[in-house]
Amino acid sequence: MTSEASPYTPENTGNTPEDTGTKVWNKILQASLALPGTKVHRNSFLRSQLTSYCAQTQVQKAIDTSPAVAGIPEEVIDKIADACIKQQVLIASSLSFTAGLPGGWFMAATVPADLAQFYGNVIVLAQKLAYLYGWPDLLEGDEVDEQTKWQLTLLIGSMMGANLAQRGLMEVAERLAVQVAHRLPREALTKYAVYNLAKQTARWIGISITKTSFSRGISKAIPVIGAVASAGITAGMMWPMARRLQRHLKTLKFAKPELET
Repeated sequence: MTSEASPYTPENTGNTPEDTGTKVWNKILQASLALPGTKVHRNSFLRSQLTSYCAQTQVQKAIDTSPAVAGIPEEVIDKIADACIKQQVLIASSLSFTAGLPGGWFMAATVPADLAQFYGNVIVLAQKLAYLYGWPDLLEGDEVDEQTKWQLTLLIGSMMGANLAQRGLMEVAERLAVQVAHRLPREALTKYAVYNLAKQTARWIGISITKTSFSRGISKAIPVIGAVASAGITAGMMWPMARRLQRHLKTLKFAKPELET
């Protein structure tokens, strides 16, 4: 194993695990967002997914408000969400399998790139699920600002089972729902307690990744078997993460049809 420091390996700098965890997550988040196709455009995504099920006037209302406010049945939203989960897990697993083959685009020494690829797919899926269950546009014209990163951190923390992330998402949903319903300008969330919850979530995710990255790296050391193992690990991690986030998003204010009132 190389002694070169990597984004997921704590360096001997005197940092606390909490500080290191935040740095780990920030590096992986930045690397993942830099990958092609990681940013999901809300309007285009909703239009492409809803057109087969709804009239264009209803599709447009879903874009202008949310699928729930537009009166799209919950079972339709769930069906689309299920298909998105299956598709993204398959994509992530296929990429992970390729990474584990001899000569694949990621080798054993480049596990950070594999992590970026994995969390890039997680970020894509988190955006898709959020938009289906009523979340407003996270990108604001392709710009990934700090507030967007905090929201993505909370979404991914919820996928990974962090209770504090779920509390943070609930508070974000409550505050943003007021802005959306009353057509108010987007307000910075840094003044609220949710900002601290997001920072704590970032540390928690980084520490969790640090603990699990070694086992993911070992699976790449054995050609073919490593490829199968890597794909299996990816699917085994990503599937329950997606289901966990889906369940939580369905309980939030954005998923309710009364948002507009």
